Amino acid sequence: METKNLIRLLEDLPETRLRLLELTPKLINEKGELIPDRATFYVNELIEATKEVEQYTDDTRKAVACLKRLARLWT
Repeated sequence: METKNLIRLLEDLPETRLRLLELTPKLINEKGELIPDRATFYVNELIEATKEVEQYTDDTRKAVACLKRLARLWT
């Protein structure tokens, strides 16, 4: 694969919006401190959002490892 094709492929990847980042403003006060009652209220959403982050992290690690292998082939 040529470098320009890889770059084009990476540029076409869709943006990822993690629910944890969207939930965060609902869980903190003006000082950025966690509001425990709100965290309790959103516990199910937090569990699902955490699973999503873990999967995203795992997928990102795999992609980085793949790109590193490709880089070694090109050098």
